Amino acid sequence: MDTTVFLQNFLNGLSIGSIYAIFALGYTLVFSILGIINFAHGAIFTLGAYFTYALMGGAFGFNGLFANLVLPIKLPFGLAIILGSTIAGIVSVIIERLAFRPLRRRKADSLLTVVSSLGVAVVIVNLIQYLVGAEIYTFPPDTYGNLPPAINFGTDSNPIPIRSVQVVIFLVSGVILSILTYLINATKYGKAMRAVAEDQTTASLLGINPDRFIVLTFFVSGFLGGMAGTLVGSSVSIAGPYFGIGFGLKGLAVIVLGGLGSIPGAVVGGLAIGLVEAFVPSEYSAYKDAVAFSILFLMLLIRPQGLLGRSLIQKV
Repeated sequence: MDTTVFLQNFLNGLSIGSIYAIFALGYTLVFSILGIINFAHGAIFTLGAYFTYALMGGAFGFNGLFANLVLPIKLPFGLAIILGSTIAGIVSVIIERLAFRPLRRRKADSLLTVVSSLGVAVVIVNLIQYLVGAEIYTFPPDTYGNLPPAINFGTDSNPIPIRSVQVVIFLVSGVILSILTYLINATKYGKAMRAVAEDQTTASLLGINPDRFIVLTFFVSGFLGGMAGTLVGSSVSIAGPYFGIGFGLKGLAVIVLGGLGSIPGAVVGGLAIGLVEAFVPSEYSAYKDAVAFSILFLMLLIRPQGLLGRSLIQKV
């Protein structure tokens, strides 16, 4: 592998890995507070892409209840992705109210909550298919403005072209991760959220309302999921209602690799899997998922708590 190909693969790996990191952070935030995996997160990923597509004036196909529907507005991509992700966050809060809170108040087994989130994911996926069909939707070519198709990171004599959309995705992902890190580590809301994650009973005795911060966590998780779905959809396409299922599984691999409940671990795990996939030879590209999950399997054998996870200490 020459230097040009190596750098291309490296930059592409950082781009897709940053999306994995954003998506996995949504899983991590919910797990850190409730200790469960929200399997509806993949459906939120899909919804975010659809919401942004519709807000940009995208037309739906000839199937479904909303066949040939076009909203009377056409927002620029920057505004559409923020609004679409916000709506995805609100849907995530509604899911928490309907599928998580009733079981939590009854102190139901965590397995029941996982099954409930799976049921919600199936309902959302089928609802999308009923409303807009199963067609593939592509964002308009001017989504990112007048950017050239590729940016040269090399020289005129030794060009290293990288798709402009990949560069934008990496930069947007970096900004989101930086903002989230600041909110969690340097604001009172972030400190309260970490206190609830550590011990809800003690946090409530200190005057913190756990339910309020659980709702906030679900909103941020849904916002991140919707943002990740839109970034992927704008890079390739919205591949139907099951668009987020594969990314949902990849997100689980990321958080296990990085360490369950570890925010830095989700970032490191996402970048690691993105880079590994980028360096899989093109003739074996169909086996990228197998390579990623093989690394995950080895990690579970060598270090079950993940790269940056902590070993659980059980009191007896």
